[in-house]
Amino acid sequence: MTLIIANVGALALYLLFIWLGSAIVAAYLSERKGYGEKAGLASGLLLSVVGVLAWLVVPAKPNSDWRVVGALPWQREKLER
Repeated sequence: MTLIIANVGALALYLLFIWLGSAIVAAYLSERKGYGEKAGLASGLLLSVVGVLAWLVVPAKPNSDWRVVGALPWQREKLER
């Protein structure tokens, strides 16, 4: 009998990518909305995809990049042209 330890599967790898991707997106959103990167990173790691949805609902602070520049960083360049 052969013991295979590394046979986790492709699904676990895809779920890991989704988990880490959601943490990155939540950190990005929270930073743009003016709350800091750590709050978004923590919520993205703990809540996964729900953390991203939560940061889409949270209102932005008055002088944040989200309010000043817009939701997307390249959005301001199109408005100036």
